Amino acid sequence: MRLINRHPDRPSRLLLVILPFALVLFAYFMGSAERLAENPNDKLLPSAVQMTDAVKRLAFNADARTGDYLLWQDTASSLRRLAIGLGISALAGLCLGIAAGTLPLFGAPLSPLLTVLSMVPPLAILPILFIVFGLGELSKVMLIVIGITPCLARDLEQRAREIPLELLIKAQTLGASTWTLMLRVVLPQLLPRLLISLRLMLGSAWLFLIAAEAIASTDGLGYRIFLVRRYLAMDVILPYVVWITLLAWLMDWGLKHLTRRAFPWYEGARA
Repeated sequence: MRLINRHPDRPSRLLLVILPFALVLFAYFMGSAERLAENPNDKLLPSAVQMTDAVKRLAFNADARTGDYLLWQDTASSLRRLAIGLGISALAGLCLGIAAGTLPLFGAPLSPLLTVLSMVPPLAILPILFIVFGLGELSKVMLIVIGITPCLARDLEQRAREIPLELLIKAQTLGASTWTLMLRVVLPQLLPRLLISLRLMLGSAWLFLIAAEAIASTDGLGYRIFLVRRYLAMDVILPYVVWITLLAWLMDWGLKHLTRRAFPWYEGARA
């Protein structure tokens, strides 16, 4: 049997999923044990015990200065900013994508504009955002919005253009107006694609959030990572990175299952 036609059974698939993570952990802890054996004060590769102690301190012991549980406070702050940014981006991207992909009079100016805006590196204009919107919450949210909205809109525009012309003609033959076409024909086709596009943009959204928090913030996961880096506190940085990765994976998993449940008819929902 050709290799392309071989599919792992359920136990083998589970083993193949776990194997790369196990190898990475094994390599890390072997390297950590070797470095700590040579120098017990080494901070580059902390042991599992050191990282566990750091997590307990941040998650279950109130901060002596503020009285807050820093891990949960940072998580809540970052997730709030991310949720607002993703919500605004999804709404704006959906509206722009429908307009550019469905209405030729709007698509003519919007399509090239979205193409150009999607090429602008969002981190390059971060200083401009801080100058225009200040150092508060708005600038952090706007970085996420500016960073992912053009890409979302371009993806949805392309999906709108792929809707069969026959479907639009039949709806117009039955008396559908422009608004009816967009709300009853185009919008249902684009909503599942919007969820899939959000999944693809999650990594970029987290990147923009961490960058904004690192430069100007008093709380948040990115702020904490860059605060403790001056002390070489890898026992804090590594768990925070793992925690951010877990949160991003859970968000991706939630969007994936929402797409499957809400739009089972959509082919991309099975991806």
